[in-house]
Amino acid sequence: MNELLSLALDAHGGIDQWNKFELVCATIVSGGQLWAMKGTPQDTAPREMKVATKYEWASVAPFGSPDQCTDFTPRRIAIQRGDGTTVSERLNPAAHAEGKEVDTPWDVLDRAYFNGYALWTYLTTPFLFALPGFAVDEIQPWRENIETWRGLRVTFPPEIASHSKTQDFYFGPDFLLRRHDYHVEASGGFAAAQYVYEPVTVQGITFPTKRRAYMRDDMMCPIHEKLMVSIDIANLRLT
Repeated sequence: MNELLSLALDAHGGIDQWNKFELVCATIVSGGQLWAMKGTPQDTAPREMKVATKYEWASVAPFGSPDQCTDFTPRRIAIQRGDGTTVSERLNPAAHAEGKEVDTPWDVLDRAYFNGYALWTYLTTPFLFALPGFAVDEIQPWRENIETWRGLRVTFPPEIASHSKTQDFYFGPDFLLRRHDYHVEASGGFAAAQYVYEPVTVQGITFPTKRRAYMRDDMMCPIHEKLMVSIDIANLRLT
């Protein structure tokens, strides 16, 4: 295993501890400029997020109405009622969401697809990199204020849905995640730099509880006037 990945896994609680669990559950509050840009304004109501630990699945509730939730996998996105009835669904959702301009509006299933893959990625980092098919390589470190952050370039396997095939993750001297860089293929492919803050340890696993994703310039620096997505995470638990 790549040395930096091994150190990061251990710093976040260790792969053996992670493998004890099947689900991560959390309360999320989202904001930022992306939602209005895509024609799906975000309210500040808390929502319940669930993601699987050993394969790519996610669900958020409520979604659209109090009795609805999403059901996400890489090849299908659906909106369901509490009794399991399907309200709407789309197969191969990436094909519908990708290849458009940054400000092209999303429909409700595009939004649900983005939420599913993004939160699954965030709530399983860095442990998802140990799943079959992921390739990791150490890259040049990034200097941020007084810290130097070591970086991993992660190539996602084709069967995993995420922002882009290749993404960069930077870890501080304590080997906890500090920054996550990617291109948002579901929104015109814009370059993003996401910073993470305020880690907490729950049941032996460490998670950041604040995420702030900015558009990124050609020098890899965040454009602070363009806060695209903010996520506050609370009430974390693993089952």
